[in-house]
Amino acid sequence: MMPKVSVLLPSYNHEQYVEAAVRSVMSQTGVDFELIVIDDGSSDSSPKILANLQAELGFTYIHRPNKGVVPTLNEALALARGRYVCTFSSDDKMPPERLKKQSDYLETHPDAAACFGQIKPLYDDDSLGEMDVRFLRSVPQVSFEESFLGKKALHGCGEMFVREKIVAIGCYDERYYFEDYPLYLKILYNYGPQPVLSDVVCCYYREHGDNMHVNNNRIFSEILRMLAENYSSHPLYREAVRCWKANWFSAVAAQSKLAAIRLIPKVISLSPRFWLRIPKLFIPKKLLPY
Repeated sequence: MMPKVSVLLPSYNHEQYVEAAVRSVMSQTGVDFELIVIDDGSSDSSPKILANLQAELGFTYIHRPNKGVVPTLNEALALARGRYVCTFSSDDKMPPERLKKQSDYLETHPDAAACFGQIKPLYDDDSLGEMDVRFLRSVPQVSFEESFLGKKALHGCGEMFVREKIVAIGCYDERYYFEDYPLYLKILYNYGPQPVLSDVVCCYYREHGDNMHVNNNRIFSEILRMLAENYSSHPLYREAVRCWKANWFSAVAAQSKLAAIRLIPKVISLSPRFWLRIPKLFIPKKLLPY
């Protein structure tokens, strides 16, 4: 039988976590699915762990030299057979029935190109935090303008797509360091506002020092480059640049006051959104939500 859902899991140097990630996917129930794992040239014991798991559990597994996460996802997407696809990280855990809940939603909402859910942080002791309010604020849907201006957030581990619809708009954009935001903007631009579910937790997102989102300077620089290369003629482009620079300052200020002060010449503007974030310089880090 053709699977209803394809799960795309790029793996890279997560020997501590990859087995738990794979088992959490393979324990999903209530829907036919396939798991496609591509190890992107890991230098640790991940390939051996995955080979043993593949022999035990029977998913698609490829190990080859490093190409980067975005080419790896496009490679996995080309192998996918499901009507719906979602990505998953090799250091996270998938909550029970996540695939069923999101695919059931898309089955009953055929106009949607995607649906997004919530995440809970997963800590070193395997305890879970509460749902992140940043993504709860995006319920019940996100429009292109809201995402473009950085007003509503979508988590990169909370999506499920209609496969043929993302293939039609060019899949993942390999020009960029990260995979999610460029594709999300294309989906919202081409297919209109997309739903965000309040009651479906899609990922237990493991918090550790190597998370991609920790590198704020690289992430926000890349967002600004992506906006310039793809949306510079959009009427909201200049406002979007000011908004994302304010978000950049806010994210850095939550981590390091000194780094945020040094960043000011690069991101300062007359936008109220920027000046409303200046107080973060004077609020202790432990009192900031993120």
